[in-house]
Amino acid sequence: MIKNIQTKIILIFFVLGITIICALSFFHIIMLEQMAKPLIDIGSEQETYNLIQAQISQTKVITLIAIGAFAIITLLVCYFVLKTVIKPINNLILNAEKIANGEEIEIPETEKKKTQIDELVNAFSLMTKELNQNLNQMGKQKKQIETILLHMTDGIIAFDMEGEVIHINPAAINLLNLTEKDKTFDQIFSKLQIDINLEKIVYLENWTTSEQRLNIGEKYVNLLFAPFQDESDKPAGVIVVIQDITEHVKLDNMRKEFVADVSHELKTPITSIMGYADTLLESEYDKEMQTKFLEVISSEARRMARLVTDLLILSRYDNKKIIKEESEFDLGELTKKCIERLKFEIEKKEHNVECFVTANVPPVHADKYGIERVILNIISNAIKYTKEKGTIKVYVGFVYNDAYIKVIDNGIGIPEADLPRIFERFYRVDKARTREMGGTGLGLPIAKEIITQNNGSIDIKSEAGKGTEVVIRIPVNKKNIV
Repeated sequence: MIKNIQTKIILIFFVLGITIICALSFFHIIMLEQMAKPLIDIGSEQETYNLIQAQISQTKVITLIAIGAFAIITLLVCYFVLKTVIKPINNLILNAEKIANGEEIEIPETEKKKTQIDELVNAFSLMTKELNQNLNQMGKQKKQIETILLHMTDGIIAFDMEGEVIHINPAAINLLNLTEKDKTFDQIFSKLQIDINLEKIVYLENWTTSEQRLNIGEKYVNLLFAPFQDESDKPAGVIVVIQDITEHVKLDNMRKEFVADVSHELKTPITSIMGYADTLLESEYDKEMQTKFLEVISSEARRMARLVTDLLILSRYDNKKIIKEESEFDLGELTKKCIERLKFEIEKKEHNVECFVTANVPPVHADKYGIERVILNIISNAIKYTKEKGTIKVYVGFVYNDAYIKVIDNGIGIPEADLPRIFERFYRVDKARTREMGGTGLGLPIAKEIITQNNGSIDIKSEAGKGTEVVIRIPVNKKNIV
């Protein structure tokens, strides 16, 4: 459009200049003709007349030359204006259009001349390029933040000053069980039955209930409310961070239960020891009665010692303070030795214990002392909870790169409802019976911990009244596999 205006202006200037030149020339010729006419009328000399006619012809030639020169000058002026004024302005307009469309601009090397307008164009182009780079960088940062929020395990909800949701990530929707209808601050937190006010969060800095714990079904979440400000340091809204603390609550409850169980388990033998000891001190009994009381005291003391020992072992495993002495050993031979160590208990209950070791079981590389403790615990449990003259079968084999020990008995078994909890600390299927047999409720948790530390697994299948099957798997060093 600017180029068209410039063309019109130059054309008008050219026509006007030609008109003025022609008018002056025409006026001059008329003047000369008027001077020549009286000379013709009075019969002036022919020489004078011819001179005036020559001047008129000369004027016409000069006029033509002037018109040509003016045309050339006009073209030069037109070129100069186009190059130094119109083209830079057109570049500014073109670059502005590209910027409006989000495009990057480039300046050809041939156009980078040291004129004021070109320098302005270059500065404007550089500023535009930097602006585009900043916008691209901001776009990347925005996408990064959106990706982080999208994949965060903590929920994030941002509200404006009117309480409308301006951002919410999937974790917040899942943790609070929100729907599409929940779009405002009041709708969300009234649904969760939380008495909370947006204005208090924004304007009261010392509001004491900006953090709340909430129970939603089987989940426990912690809500943290924090106001945020705009670039003018004015309140702009509130951000709510939702943390899933279900596991923390469960662990805290387990810790409390553990402390309560330990206290109870220690209190029982201590009470027995104190009771029998006080009885002996307060009265005189015969030798037989004293011996009986002392046996009870000794039994309870040993039971308490076993409990403390098991607790120390579990604590060391929990704190990774157990130093494993790993070595290669024959699992079949170790199992047979464990059965031999329990020979007295087996003969006492007249159990039929059979041990089968399949051929070609590769040596295992593990903590031999820990594995021995587990085998003794499992077989000892089978002996304790199998009635007299019962049958216990022990298999040692190899399958899928794992050596295994399988212990099967036809004892009292475990009810299906208790199976998921048998590896919990201090959990007993029959507390009275287990305590009577000297159990601490920590044998299986210790066994589980030891096997896990050796990268193995332990599984138990059982049915009340029909017996129990325990399978222990221990990885075999691949170098030992033929």
